[in-house]
Amino acid sequence: MRAFGSLIDAHQSAVRAFLRRLAGNYADADDLAQDAFARTWEVLDRFDGTSSLRTFICGVAFQYWRRQRRSSSRRQAREDAYAELADTQSEPPARAAARLALRRAMDDLPQDQRAALALCLGQDFTHAEAAEVLGLPLGTVKSHVTRGRARLQAAMGLTEKAS
Repeated sequence: MRAFGSLIDAHQSAVRAFLRRLAGNYADADDLAQDAFARTWEVLDRFDGTSSLRTFICGVAFQYWRRQRRSSSRRQAREDAYAELADTQSEPPARAAARLALRRAMDDLPQDQRAALALCLGQDFTHAEAAEVLGLPLGTVKSHVTRGRARLQAAMGLTEKAS
């Protein structure tokens, strides 16, 4: 049990950050991370060593998040959290508005694109690691990242004009 505590200590910040990008707020991410680590304990015997432990744990966390998302309505809670975030941020209003717009644009992405972006851009996973976490082919993850990035840029008005 002590070894599992060390495992949690080593990976909890990465898992919480990943789930925060998926869930949209700290409170849900913390709850999801706690439950995902409990689930990891239950399925740890399935870890075969072909991937990194971080990849395995994030995969468990992603699957747990996906199940929770299907079974509960977190969208209203996220909207409330966005309003609170915009009201309480000490950063300049323009930056807070941009952060809120980005979060909403992320929420509008299909869940596989959002997860691929959160892993590859937010957590510095390689495409191969993200493919393993998400249970998708490598080419699909690359497409999700490319298309997701393009959709975010379009939603944020950042698309470049062809020269």
